[in-house]
Amino acid sequence: MTAFVFGIVAVILVWPAPSWLASAQWPLRAPRAAMALWQSIALAAVLSAFSCGLSIASNMLTLDEQGRPVANPLEEVATLGIVRWTAYITVFLLTLFVGARLIYSVIRVSMRTRARRSAHRQLVDLLDRMDRSAPDSPLSARDVRMLEVDQPMAYCLPGLRQRVVLSEGTVARLTRDELEAVISHERAHLRARHDLILEAFIAVHDAFPRFVRSRSALGAVQLLVELLADDTAIRTSGRTHLGRALVACADSVAPSGAMAIGGPSTLARVKRLSDTRPTMLISTLAYTAAAAILVIPTLAVAIPWLNELHRLIST
Repeated sequence: MTAFVFGIVAVILVWPAPSWLASAQWPLRAPRAAMALWQSIALAAVLSAFSCGLSIASNMLTLDEQGRPVANPLEEVATLGIVRWTAYITVFLLTLFVGARLIYSVIRVSMRTRARRSAHRQLVDLLDRMDRSAPDSPLSARDVRMLEVDQPMAYCLPGLRQRVVLSEGTVARLTRDELEAVISHERAHLRARHDLILEAFIAVHDAFPRFVRSRSALGAVQLLVELLADDTAIRTSGRTHLGRALVACADSVAPSGAMAIGGPSTLARVKRLSDTRPTMLISTLAYTAAAAILVIPTLAVAIPWLNELHRLIST
């Protein structure tokens, strides 16, 4: 029963829950609380999946009074029955698959992304056309680079050597205040290390089989990351300047591994700038749900194992 419950919880947290949350409108008003809820769902899904495998493994082994296995799992066919034994083995192997895929995805995404960023950072430094003769200009900062491109383009390259990359088309279209809003938006990504959040969600998304994971989850998290950076730009430059900058850079693109200020979510982000309704109640409910989703599966896993450890130590 424990393995069954953990399995159901893992499936719910991987598929229906993310699909519902991705289609909801309230995260646009409270992106920070929504991000906390997304992170708790992802972590609880992984914990529930592993807990399901651990519960099955414990059911497949006959333990003595000291908790040591005394039987081979293959010998449990007669005790459990072929149907139940096959179901146990299938789910257990699926859990191992998810764990292996998660480790592989984390390593693959991390290595590939950093390799692309390093190569692109070197290229940007070589092609930089920035004139830093005006010390009071926002463009004279050491981390800002400008490329000789007419198309509006603004993005950032996270890492140890962070870069904010603009095109000549962006600089020509925007006023000083709008440029400051764009740079503030990109620096918010860099300070908060939103790239690490996205990498973690990509790894979790790739770890679970396609038939159970939500397709819209990753896109929803990417939108929340942009909203969080927008909120920082609002505090430094105001809603009007940020809104004009978003419209001017709506078709901005970025290379793989970078985060552009524009994109398909620009319209929703511009509309959001006019919404000034209070979000205290929504944020409180979201944080409460995030804590419950994360704490309940964790306690459900920890308490039985702590009890078993206490029993083994006491004997």
